[in-house]
Amino acid sequence: MVPDTIIAMTVHTSHPPRLSRHPDGITAVDTEYLRPGMAAAHIIRHGAGAAFVDVGTNYSVPYLLAALDELGIAREAVERVFITHVHLDHAGGAGLLLQSLPGARLAVHPRGAPHLQDPSKLIQASMAVYGEDNYRRLYGELVPVPAARMDVAADGQVVTLQGRAFTLLHTPGHAMHHFTLVDGAHHNIFPGDTFGLSYRELDTAAGAFVVPTTTPTQFDPQQLLASIDRLMATQPRAAYLMHYSRVTDLPRLAVSLKQQIRELAALAQRAAGTPDPYAQIRAGMRALWIELLGQHGIADAEARIEPVLGKDMDLNAQGLVSWLERLGNKK
Repeated sequence: MVPDTIIAMTVHTSHPPRLSRHPDGITAVDTEYLRPGMAAAHIIRHGAGAAFVDVGTNYSVPYLLAALDELGIAREAVERVFITHVHLDHAGGAGLLLQSLPGARLAVHPRGAPHLQDPSKLIQASMAVYGEDNYRRLYGELVPVPAARMDVAADGQVVTLQGRAFTLLHTPGHAMHHFTLVDGAHHNIFPGDTFGLSYRELDTAAGAFVVPTTTPTQFDPQQLLASIDRLMATQPRAAYLMHYSRVTDLPRLAVSLKQQIRELAALAQRAAGTPDPYAQIRAGMRALWIELLGQHGIADAEARIEPVLGKDMDLNAQGLVSWLERLGNKK
């Protein structure tokens, strides 16, 4: 049974949904996670049908439903909900959202499916990262996804929305339970966190600025490098990131991502065995990103980095420490 406080969130929003309309029937909906412009779910509209790609948290659900209303999409017309991976900023609201979408089926990586059916381990892992109080504030009470409404996404599987074909590619590196949605006919990808994050506040005349996400607990640099190469082999023209929405000029961004992944892995290895590897890794990451932001044309990078990228640095540093610990356990 869903607590009444959660049910209430499906019908109340504090303001209209923040929408960004893009080509090919794609709309980004701000999930209101942490701050505006931090995370976006995407609605794909095609013919008489629609789909969500990632959904944010329980607290995002009212905004997603309001977005459907604003776009004139009936809830019964939503056929699919694609969850790129089960980190809670992407998937925490899936069970609750499905309660309002009677015709929708949810697609998830086979490693992620058990955690959406029984979210207890997700809850424990998230509490370990955020602490119990912060976890409750960020994510609320998770609603399980019924197995009968779930499709397990095989690598290379093709699914359709009103005849529009999407290929689901397993793309580990950020997480083992990760897939990317490839919209081949329109040369779009929906890579979750595999293709990093790119906040619009950091756009300049040079274009978008991108950084990788190395968050706990399954970051693997070699897998992530291979996944980026696999995505680029599909020859995409645009990527729709959860953090934050549409970016183009993907060959340039892919080169930058791969260089940073290698540099961050090397930085972490240099910190191994030091008294406080987390602090050393975070400081090194901060210095690297300030340098790159300066090269990108951000004159006040020192002042802007913490408000925009501070929380990502915290999580990235934790993920790199976790990776070091796994490396040490293998020796």
